[in-house]
Amino acid sequence: MHWFLFFFIATPMLEMWILIEVGAVIGSLPTIGLVALTAVIGAWLLNRQGLSTLMRAQQRMEAGSLPATEIVEGLLLAVGGALLLTPGFVTDAIGFACLLPFSRRAIASEILRRGIIRTAPGGFSAGGAEFSDGFRDPDRPHAPGNTTIEGDFRREDGHSSRK
Repeated sequence: MHWFLFFFIATPMLEMWILIEVGAVIGSLPTIGLVALTAVIGAWLLNRQGLSTLMRAQQRMEAGSLPATEIVEGLLLAVGGALLLTPGFVTDAIGFACLLPFSRRAIASEILRRGIIRTAPGGFSAGGAEFSDGFRDPDRPHAPGNTTIEGDFRREDGHSSRK
């Protein structure tokens, strides 16, 4: 947890230092322009890659398989998009790595290979917490006589159930 705190303190300081150094070499307006350009390119990439990943996930679900890689890639797309909107060149480099298909797929494969996020029988698990896919809740085991049936209902006694 200490590395996490260090990351949030060191990253902005490193970004400021790099922005000042780049600004000293190419000027302040071109530096601001570069930061704005990376945000625009990042938003465009996020849109394209997000739709592509969503379509692949939908195809895998229609085929009856769990789209684990696509879900992890979706998380990486969200992180990459946020990093590209953050001013700075270090966060932009990490953000582009999360958005570009070849590096994103490699990072997602590594995350799944290392078990940082694992597929579990009822969904996903990460750090000991399991996320159910809606078919089975691991905290509520099925007990005889404990059946839930989803549907709409209408009261026949004429009373409204709304308050």
